[in-house]
Amino acid sequence: MTASDDPVQPSAEALQQAYSTWSDAAAGVLAKSRKVTVDELTDTPEALLSTHTADGTVVRPLYTRKDETAELGLPGQFPFVRGADPVRDVNVGWRVTERFGDDDATAETVNEQILDAAGSGTSGLWLNFAGALSADDVAAVLKGVYLDLMPVTLDGGADGIAVARAYLAARAGAPEAPQAAPATVANIQSLGLSPYTAAFSGRATVPVGEATALGAETPAGVRTFRVDGTDFAQAGANNPQELGLAVAAAVAHVRDLVDAGLTREQALGQITFAISADDDQFAGIAKLRALRTVWSRVADVLGAPDAGAAVTHAVTDLAMLTQRDPWVNMLRSTIAAFGAGLGGADQVTVLGYDAALPDGERTSSASFSHRIARNTQLVLLEESNLGRVLDPAGGSWFVESLTADLAAAAWDVFTEVERRGGYQAALADGWVGEQIAESLAARDVETAHRRAPLTGVSEFPNLDESPHPAGTAESVDLATATPKLARVARQFEALRDRADAAAAAGARPSVLLLPLGSVAEHNGRTTFVSNLLAAGGIAAINPGPVEADGIAALAADNASTVAVLCGTAKRYASDGPAALAAARAAGVGRVLLAGPEREWPEGADATDGSLRVGIDAVATLTELLDLLTGSASA
Repeated sequence: MTASDDPVQPSAEALQQAYSTWSDAAAGVLAKSRKVTVDELTDTPEALLSTHTADGTVVRPLYTRKDETAELGLPGQFPFVRGADPVRDVNVGWRVTERFGDDDATAETVNEQILDAAGSGTSGLWLNFAGALSADDVAAVLKGVYLDLMPVTLDGGADGIAVARAYLAARAGAPEAPQAAPATVANIQSLGLSPYTAAFSGRATVPVGEATALGAETPAGVRTFRVDGTDFAQAGANNPQELGLAVAAAVAHVRDLVDAGLTREQALGQITFAISADDDQFAGIAKLRALRTVWSRVADVLGAPDAGAAVTHAVTDLAMLTQRDPWVNMLRSTIAAFGAGLGGADQVTVLGYDAALPDGERTSSASFSHRIARNTQLVLLEESNLGRVLDPAGGSWFVESLTADLAAAAWDVFTEVERRGGYQAALADGWVGEQIAESLAARDVETAHRRAPLTGVSEFPNLDESPHPAGTAESVDLATATPKLARVARQFEALRDRADAAAAAGARPSVLLLPLGSVAEHNGRTTFVSNLLAAGGIAAINPGPVEADGIAALAADNASTVAVLCGTAKRYASDGPAALAAARAAGVGRVLLAGPEREWPEGADATDGSLRVGIDAVATLTELLDLLTGSASA
């Protein structure tokens, strides 16, 4: 029976007709809102209403049954888009993986923390042996841990080989669980070696040759390489770049392992992936699915399709976390964990809400931060029941389309790396760094213009927050940070740090607002300007409605050399020039306009600039701080 004969499934012609009906209606609404005719619209309604993401994908305004694609199989089956694990326990869901060993605690203390966390919902471990702990502490840290039940990921830094061997020895002598667990994706162990991605980010790592030799002798159930996409994401890589470069690095490891004597199936079985998860929930869902799509295609090309199940560990993106108003990070992390879980991550780590702050700047105990991070996932799993359905977004026209688009973009990055001679060659000739630098620059532009708003930082900042020392915003002295970490909020937070330093030395930099007309007339713009200035640590002094003849007294009472006229276009026409003249006569060095400059009356003396939607807020605030503090930033 064809689709046209199916009384439930509409025919292709009926679907196209329905879509055309919607398109015609949307065109009419767009034309009316733009005060043009339908024929005068510059593009189709779909194009005009589409959103272009930073990843280079296009999100269309409407997805319908005509976007439906063929079934992609079941979880655990090629092409593995729907997950790597065919027998995931829906009562457990993904593994709640917690990181330990980042503080100065002893091995015995860390062991107590692990056992306590295991009784409180933690079901996976990520262990740092590159700090206070060392390879000699591995056995003590894992004492009493059932390693056949709880997956372990190691972070040994430059001592990764020694840590890995100590772990393998401890694993061989570890106690067996009372009830044996079957070997599944859920309890795969990772030695955590990632020399190729660390070669980009500058993290301490091990020689590739030693890691490859270890991979050739690693026992079943343990994988040597944790190809770390977060090395790229923290530096500013977009999603296709992170996925494509991670796959390219993984392929380089597969080649090394094959050269060391492993079969292709065995080499593919030595790889796990770490992928960043940020607060774009749909991109997060599609990202994990796209990675599995691309990796399965690699395995298929290598002639081992059944070995192409990507084992994934999603980690909330350190680059998205803010230092200012860090409590908002709980919301960001919840969305990130939501996307990673529904995208089919095998393990998920939620970093502490204060993970972007150096240790000395944190106001909460480590145990509180850990508990909040753990409970974020437990609420999603045990109260929202998100783990009870495998790939719940599968079949969604939007998610399937986004997955395919992201996979195609990632594949383009991967094949370009291959065209350049492979991952090592592309890294050595600077191409990898150049591509990520371009992505970071584009992201910084979006952030600076506040087109990508940051709650508590570029939007709704709190000037009464405790100050941070100068340089804190650029700090990479953070657990899980790489030397190339470029947090999204760092530009605004550096301005806040600078303004706070000025406030501590004397008085907070401030700007005098000159509201014209009634509160109803100027309130929208005084609020906008106050919010914008606060994003740079600058206080807005709002005296309420002013008249031209009262500006001299206001200027005398306030030492600011900058003032902002706030009102409507109509009020600017009637009262603006007189207010501007009065401010200048009172000695105000710079008078700005709230709103677009076209609202200022034609022929009148011009203001010294305007504060409006869409400006480069970072550049504007930097210039204002230079003026108000009498010195340029470093």
